[in-house]
Amino acid sequence: MKLRRLVAVCAALALVTGLPAAAATGATAAPNSTTSTGFSKYVALGDSYTSAPFVPLADVLSLGCARSYSNYPKLLAGALGVYRFTDVSCGGADTTNMTQPQGTILGTAAPQFNALTPDTDLVTLGIGGNDFGVFGDIIGTCPGLRASDPTGAPCKAHFTVDGVDTLKAKIAQTQTRIAVVVQGIRARSPQATIVLVGYPKIAPERGTCPSILPFADGDYAYLYSIEQALNAAVSGAAAAGGATYVDTFGPSTGHDACAPDGQAWIQGKDINLLRALNYHPRFEGEAGMAALTYKTLTGAQPVVTAAEQASWAAQARKLAKQAAASPRTALSPKALEASLNRVRTSAQR
Repeated sequence: MKLRRLVAVCAALALVTGLPAAAATGATAAPNSTTSTGFSKYVALGDSYTSAPFVPLADVLSLGCARSYSNYPKLLAGALGVYRFTDVSCGGADTTNMTQPQGTILGTAAPQFNALTPDTDLVTLGIGGNDFGVFGDIIGTCPGLRASDPTGAPCKAHFTVDGVDTLKAKIAQTQTRIAVVVQGIRARSPQATIVLVGYPKIAPERGTCPSILPFADGDYAYLYSIEQALNAAVSGAAAAGGATYVDTFGPSTGHDACAPDGQAWIQGKDINLLRALNYHPRFEGEAGMAALTYKTLTGAQPVVTAAEQASWAAQARKLAKQAAASPRTALSPKALEASLNRVRTSAQR
């Protein structure tokens, strides 16, 4: 399947996921237009929240970067109708991998900045969570501390040294790194609109779900505060460099990992090889991030009824099951087009 056709199909896939409720009577759908919106040469940079590991359908040619054909850059590229699109996002990347090679389990990924050209006119960047090991530290440490104090905040205590929150101190340094990345993009692609895409919520603002997020009760607020700090760093770096920031944190309220299946944007503690890496965005999350970025760039946001939203979410689950049962059939352009044309028709009524 040629890239432009594949991107168009992936853009349509955004329709089949339920997106955040816009009001009691409606919901937002990911964009389905493939009409040009003024951007022609788009490069996507970022880490695993951008590449979308295990979100169907996997790009088997992306080495160890674990890119999905349904990640938010591909959905966005199709919706914008760009002429040339390059996705070099890579799971595990941090800001240093913009200019330095990245080792992966299946080889070495080139520096992501290699994809930038003087005529690139749109760059999206989702980066920062892996710098100084912040994401890995909190996800790798906090669940193991729950047993020691289930109702307390042992993870917060662990990362607080002499009254200093060591993770937030690292995030403060990350903001400077991201700002340097923005400068690097501008130097290489001076004509580009630069968009920094934030991180959606993993933890709810209130409540717990230990079977999905096995954190101590008091550490839910701590995880939430770390996510807030990280997004503030991304937003601050965007402002400092004259770039655009897309807030996915606020709009993902009610779509955290604790949300019901079909509403959650984020996978919980268990890896699902046919849905998402643990603690990472599902298909619904990638579609949500694409829709929010599209709205920021164009001001457009199609609105559909709650009933249509539910129908699309069901169709997304059906497609995922088809991919599991018969990957070759699921990849067929005719099969995808037949299923998705019905969804497009519903959306365009």
